[in-house]
Amino acid sequence: MISVDGIRKAYGTRSVLDGISVALLPGRVTALVGPNGSGKTTLIKLILGLARPDAGRILLDGEPIDPEGRYRARIGYAPQAPRFPDNLAVGEVFAMLRALRPGATVDESLLGAFGLRAEWETKVRALSGGWRQKLSSACAFLFMPDVLILDEPTAGLDPIAAGLLKSEIRAAREEGKTILVTSHILSELEELADDIAFLSDGRLRFGGPVATLLEETGMRRLEPAIAALLRGLRVDSGGAAGRPGNCTAGGRSRA
Repeated sequence: MISVDGIRKAYGTRSVLDGISVALLPGRVTALVGPNGSGKTTLIKLILGLARPDAGRILLDGEPIDPEGRYRARIGYAPQAPRFPDNLAVGEVFAMLRALRPGATVDESLLGAFGLRAEWETKVRALSGGWRQKLSSACAFLFMPDVLILDEPTAGLDPIAAGLLKSEIRAAREEGKTILVTSHILSELEELADDIAFLSDGRLRFGGPVATLLEETGMRRLEPAIAALLRGLRVDSGGAAGRPGNCTAGGRSRA
């Protein structure tokens, strides 16, 4: 489990995250959603140790993450815009990763499912955006991590590849992995997500199960439910939807 407790982050005078508290639970997929500029990317960077919070703390299984970053060996990450050394071939990328973790158990199921072995000798610079996304996802799952952070994981994927990846995410959930997914395709998140963490203006506006969000907004689908939250923020910035909130994914929002 990952716990984010009272996180604040600012760049200069601009507050990016303001008192975010959220718990990402094992065996559940949490969808991190919000408008552009809401703080989603910054929150992911903080969890990965790529930036430091100004206040608050992040815990993995109840222990504060170590500044040296050893905990990151337990996380599989697929960024929105994956970058690999252009001069390496696909097979060399995997060889490099395995050399960094000698003796580690690996899961190469996505290598086969995505047909990456057929591109083993292809240089990264020659790969299309979709193939780079396949490579990124296969790398994220490679070392069977306890935590998966997938940022727009199906961007650029064809429907078959997207379906394969979603099946892999569901399998990881069944294995008890902690999974955080972002996507602007809300219909896709509706297929996968158990819980929602909705950010706006750097504050947590809703946190809890998808079913609770649908019930509280009176909607049947995720997209209109999120739209209802946004309308509420615009109409009543001082109401419940406009206040900072805490969230335990899997429980009700205290926003």
